Amino acid sequence: RIPPVAIGNASPPDRRAWGIMAIDMASTAYILVCTALVQLMTPGLAFFYGGLVSDQSVLTMMMQSFVSMGLASIMWYFLVFSLCFGETWYFFGSPATFGAMQNVYSSQELMINGEVVVAEIPGLLFAAYQGMFAVITPALMTGCFADRFRFKPYLLFIALWLVVVYAPWCHWVWGGGFLAEWGVKDFA
Repeated sequence: RIPPVAIGNASPPDRRAWGIMAIDMASTAYILVCTALVQLMTPGLAFFYGGLVSDQSVLTMMMQSFVSMGLASIMWYFLVFSLCFGETWYFFGSPATFGAMQNVYSSQELMINGEVVVAEIPGLLFAAYQGMFAVITPALMTGCFADRFRFKPYLLFIALWLVVVYAPWCHWVWGGGFLAEWGVKDFA
């Protein structure tokens, strides 16, 4: 049932009380475009790093960036998003809050215990946008160790780095952790 329209000096009805999603289409479109642009940064980075190394290493450098994109996306879906933005559990987010994208919907804002975490955009879009940064961050590091890492240790490094370094810091600053409580702001 749609709530009645406010007439005269009456305040407009509370959309959340009636179960109507408060998604702003302009904000959603903007974040969707930003997500696509950040996603294009990883292939661009692969070509950039490929141009900086010797002819023998071009394919390896490009492959590392693309594999980083795949591995980080899979880990983001199953675990890392929840470690970053879930309810605080020890020093990072709880894997049970949003693990495997449970409680993350494309038609509803992201919520924890009935409270909106990110307003005006769908939760799944927020997860995708933040996931693009989790993807590009390890790919940026591949330039530091060009021609110095074998492939299997590289995969292990990315997996460990996302869980041990990226997830806790992300939770501390953006996921409601202790740095956010202290008033630390990071506009990266």
